[in-house]
Amino acid sequence: MEAELQALLDQHANVQLTDGRQAVVRNGHLPERTIQTGIGDVDIEVPKVRDRSGSGIKFNSRLLPPYLKRARSVEELLPWLYLKGISTGDFQESLAALLGDQAKGLSANTISRLKSKWTEEHKLWSGRDLTDKRYVYWWADGVHSNVRMDDRLCLLVIIGVTEHGHKELVAVEDGYRESTASWDELLIGLRERGLKTSPKLVIGDGALGFWKAISKAYPSSRHQRCWVHKTANVLNKLPKSMQPKVKDDLHSIWMAPTRDEAYAAFDRTLARFSSKYPKAMECLTKDREEMLAFYDFPAEHWVHIRTTNPIESTFATVRLRTKRTRNCGSRDTTLAMVYKLLESAQKRWKRIKGFNLLTLVVNNVKFKDGEQVTDQSDRNAA
Repeated sequence: MEAELQALLDQHANVQLTDGRQAVVRNGHLPERTIQTGIGDVDIEVPKVRDRSGSGIKFNSRLLPPYLKRARSVEELLPWLYLKGISTGDFQESLAALLGDQAKGLSANTISRLKSKWTEEHKLWSGRDLTDKRYVYWWADGVHSNVRMDDRLCLLVIIGVTEHGHKELVAVEDGYRESTASWDELLIGLRERGLKTSPKLVIGDGALGFWKAISKAYPSSRHQRCWVHKTANVLNKLPKSMQPKVKDDLHSIWMAPTRDEAYAAFDRTLARFSSKYPKAMECLTKDREEMLAFYDFPAEHWVHIRTTNPIESTFATVRLRTKRTRNCGSRDTTLAMVYKLLESAQKRWKRIKGFNLLTLVVNNVKFKDGEQVTDQSDRNAA
């Protein structure tokens, strides 16, 4: 509404009284009212303007018309349309098809002002103080896209789990592919802003750039390779006729109830397929120990920490598939739009299962095959 109001004031900025004063000015707010939104009830005060020229100019918000009780949220629609290649000038028509006549007041100036506002929000968020933050687990990934850019945009994304089990967006920045230098810059920035404590476990794919950077910035963190990425990489080196069989064998590894049984399933898979498909099996054995790090953490958490699914599932709806368009946007604007979509998605993220066990992980309690390890002295006492 503030963006709409400012657009109206700018439109009539040249209208002045005989004494040179501005004719159309702010004039307080209407009485507060409650609007039902996607994040719950919100108390709203709609701003007013005063037309001292007597021309009858009034401010009416198209997003929140009089008597409206339920907001039509454009928080997700605008970034989504932008990333799909819709130009700013076409937003009114696109939004009108989705929101109806209420969208007609969203002028190009209003949209541009909102985009600028969101870009600034992302910059402020990217520089926020992290001194009081602590994350037990991290998921990290580089998400590639061609959207609205002359060069491929690689979004470097980190999502973390707090000590209380809540998932939070830790970082979303652009980088050059998934290079060590790009990840170095991101991770050093997190440390400089106060995030000193290493996460206990970091989950990611096999991109070497990230793992080299994390080993320097947070050397005590354990590494877990994502089984979804690993499975895809292995299957890509196989003929299609063999992929279902090998996929079943891979499933038997990461679903094994103990590390020893996982090792046995590993060996069986290698014995079956190494002679005919050596490149695929080399890919599988490359990160053998890092593939099984999850066995040293609570079994209740395995469903969360074996893959980078929190990032993958979030980007399933944000996935940037559109090919380049003529009116390519800036990197900052595209990044800000993705940030707004992730920020909105974050409101729907649920706590991880077994979050009460995170206290034990933070306090370095040992786990074996997902079960807490009890000291021999404790067993004798029992």
